[in-house]
This record gives sequence, C-alpha cells and structure tokens, in this order.
Amino acid sequence: MAEHTGAVVVGVDGSDAAIAATRWAGAVATRVGAPLHIVHAMVGLGRGLSEATAAIQAAIVSYQADTAPIFLKDAADAVRSDFPDLVVSTASYREPADQVLTAASREARLIVLGGNEINTASLLLLGSTTLAVAAHAHCPVVAWRGGQTALSGQPVVVGTDGSPSGTAALAAAFDVADRFGVGVRAVRGWSARLPADAVDEELHEALRAAQRAALVSETTRMSERYPAVAVEPIVEEAPAAEAVLGHCGDAQLVIVGTRGRNALASTLLGSTSLNLLQHSTVPVMVCRAETAA
Repeated sequence: MAEHTGAVVVGVDGSDAAIAATRWAGAVATRVGAPLHIVHAMVGLGRGLSEATAAIQAAIVSYQADTAPIFLKDAADAVRSDFPDLVVSTASYREPADQVLTAASREARLIVLGGNEINTASLLLLGSTTLAVAAHAHCPVVAWRGGQTALSGQPVVVGTDGSPSGTAALAAAFDVADRFGVGVRAVRGWSARLPADAVDEELHEALRAAQRAALVSETTRMSERYPAVAVEPIVEEAPAAEAVLGHCGDAQLVIVGTRGRNALASTLLGSTSLNLLQHSTVPVMVCRAETAA
C-alpha cells in the first residue's frame, strides 16, 4: 500500500460477511489514514444466456438495484459505529462488480471483498468476483476471511520465493506490518527436486541452507527499510501454498504475490495465490510487483 494513496474501497453484497469485511476495511482505513469508500455493483449470471435465464438475471439485477441503498446504509452504519471520525462514502453501480472494482483499483489504496466463496467451479469459470478482481486489479486486493473485524497484535504472514512477485509481497508485508505495529513471518516453501536415488544428505542440507540464506538476505534488506518490524524467516520443504498455510493459523493477514493480470494465469489451480484464496481462514492480500512497490 506504500505507493497507493487513495481510499480503501470495499465491495458489499448485503451479506453478513460483507458487513464484517467493511468493518475490517474501516479498521485498516483508520490505521493508514485513508477514507473508506463502500461500493455496491451488479453480480449477474454471465453472458450468452437463454431467454429464460436472461429473464431471471433481469429480475436479479432489478432486485440488486432496489436493495443496494439498504445494503450500503447497513454497511456504512456498521463501520461508523466502530469509527465515528472515519470519512465514509458510498456508491451504487449497475455495471458488473468485477469491472467496477477493477476500475476503482486504479485510484484506490486497497480493494477489500468479503462473502464471495472461492471454489473449484469459480476458479475454472472465472465466476468469482473476488477472483476476477484479484487477477486484474491495479492495487492490492484483500479477500476477507475469518471472523476478525478489528486489527490485532497478530503477525502478518507472507509467502516469498525471491521472484519479482514474491519480493513485491514481502515489501507489502513489511509496509503493512509497520502500519499495523506487528511483526512479519516470512515463509519460503521449496523442493530439492532430486530423483529419489540421487538424494545426498550433504547436498540436501546445502540446498536447504542456500534457501534460508536467500530468505534471510531478502528480509534483512527489508528490515533496513522497516527497522521497527520484527521478522521471523521460515524455510520449509513443501509446496509454497502448503508452507504458507501451515504458518498462518495465528496470523491476522496473509500476503502473497501473483504473476500477472491475464485470464490464463488466474485459472491456474496450482498457483500459490489461488490455493490461499481457496483455503486460508484469515484475510488474504494478493498483490503484484507493480501494485506493491
């Protein structure tokens, strides 16, 4: 969030999870000194619809338009009860939610979404608003999870692999932790990728040491920029998503980088960011190098 100076933007859909995400977004906005902008937009059934399905979608859009003022007021009232001095604005759009929020991300400091389940079908069909926004946004995106609506003293966990996207995630983690007044747990998953009959314990240990040295070097550079942030580097021989998930149970936020904005990248089920979006029980921030510098 360091180079993004606009509002914290949160998308709502009337669900309890969206209200909770709004309260969490309000806590973040208050901490970073930004206004909060609450957005409601249309969630439809897709394109190329049959006549009957199109009629159903028209009814859904009409219902959403009618209920949007109620959803926005409920969300705004909830966050104002927590933070009376926070500057809060609301807006309703008849365009698809993913398009509205992606457009908003050009000026926003952060996009927050809650109450949108990421499942296998949505990954394959790009049917999830959260997934679509995370794949295309120009600023970091948080998929709110869990029950916390306030910031805490729990650490920020970040997955980093030394790549540009991993370095971006690490930079974002230190920036967020510095603003939240908490520590960073930097996790690197790795695999030796050696044939079973070629395992050499000395070589294996040398590879492990090299991974740790690389991670410590990365975190040391960040510590020079953020000396107040305590850091715990962790190297684990496991797939990246598995390693990160194993260390975020007591975290208040997990941060991960993603490689691009194209549709193909956003449907790769094996990617770390998508695995975390599917399985994390705490809020997940997704950022790219150009959004987290």
